[in-house]
Amino acid sequence: MTNLGSRTGGAATGTGVRSRPRAVLPALCATQITGWGIVYYAFPVLNPQITAATGWSASTTMAAFSLALVISGLAGIRVGRVIDQHGPRTVMTAGSVTGALSLVVIALAPNPAVFFTGWILAGLAMSATFYQPAFAALTRWWAPDHVRALTVVTLAGGLASTVFAPLTAVLANHLTWRTTYLVLAAILAVVTIPAHAFALRAPWPPVPSVPVRIEEAPGAIVRSRSFLLLAVAFTLSAFAMYAVVVTLVPLVTERGYTTGQAAWALGLGGAGQTLGRALYAPLVRHTGTTARTVVLIALGAMTTAVFAAVPGPYTLLIAVSVAAGVVRGNLTLLQATAVTDRWGTAHYGRLSGILSAPATTASALAPFAAALLAPPLGGTPHLFGLLAVLALAAALVAAGTSTRKPE
Repeated sequence: MTNLGSRTGGAATGTGVRSRPRAVLPALCATQITGWGIVYYAFPVLNPQITAATGWSASTTMAAFSLALVISGLAGIRVGRVIDQHGPRTVMTAGSVTGALSLVVIALAPNPAVFFTGWILAGLAMSATFYQPAFAALTRWWAPDHVRALTVVTLAGGLASTVFAPLTAVLANHLTWRTTYLVLAAILAVVTIPAHAFALRAPWPPVPSVPVRIEEAPGAIVRSRSFLLLAVAFTLSAFAMYAVVVTLVPLVTERGYTTGQAAWALGLGGAGQTLGRALYAPLVRHTGTTARTVVLIALGAMTTAVFAAVPGPYTLLIAVSVAAGVVRGNLTLLQATAVTDRWGTAHYGRLSGILSAPATTASALAPFAAALLAPPLGGTPHLFGLLAVLALAAALVAAGTSTRKPE
């Protein structure tokens, strides 16, 4: 296998680096669209039908889904270590199998206990197939040009809801929710299992053999002030960001607009997210690591504060939603590159898994917390004011995360 800096041979990225297997990037694009679209985005579409058909409360089904997200974050720590040592093929293929099995269990669940079991399996599948393992694979294979590869995959992943939310709705109009999940399980298995099993077979590049000082060992990094502050900043930011997403429709309707108008505001925010991801690479070239982190999180606080303060007109709310989406798109890639920007690629999977676990947990709890906080705060606008303060606090914490990246 050639050196990472070699310019011989072909590559999917066009850089000519032989250690970058051609099939990996298109395969991961396909599996991210399919995995996110089926395991994550199908649930909000099907949940009303699930509760109506089973008699289970919406809080029960949402709790199962949130539990899956929490498990995904916690299991991701172990997944990152495995990928660092052995590569992504085995763990992502096993995750695809588990994902398909989890949907079958969910579809056939006769009671909430089995339904929860299915979502626990789904959480394990998410940890092994969603962005974090894909980011670990691309960071090792594509470094130092990994930002480009990460951007391509997240742009593709952004299409997951566009493709599978309507498809799920069409299936649900003609089938029961249980049969719909069985069909989706089959699609998930057909697309992701062979893609991960066959496209990720390339040799796993070894960890760069550079001298490692004690302070650059993974255990020391995790205990460092910069790492801990970064984890706090990402956790606060993730909580605020996901609470905004799930309560944007109630906010817009409280402003006097229709549910349809609120849905358009949310959907166009998703379009802004895709735009934001496309703009991240130029942003990297013109900003430093800490400054970029602080500015993006602060911009998230600013858009949330505008939502809290401005009741309209509707076109202004749309513009703010798009701007907030642009910020969210950048924040996804900011977290994906946070480890390499500060500590290099050697222990990316392990460090990224630990860094993202509390943020993933916070994003899972955000919908429940937002619903609980809005009434005592006096409504959704006041909730957005509190979320803006939390995001601003995250930006202030991020200002203390500066560290020197290993050579």
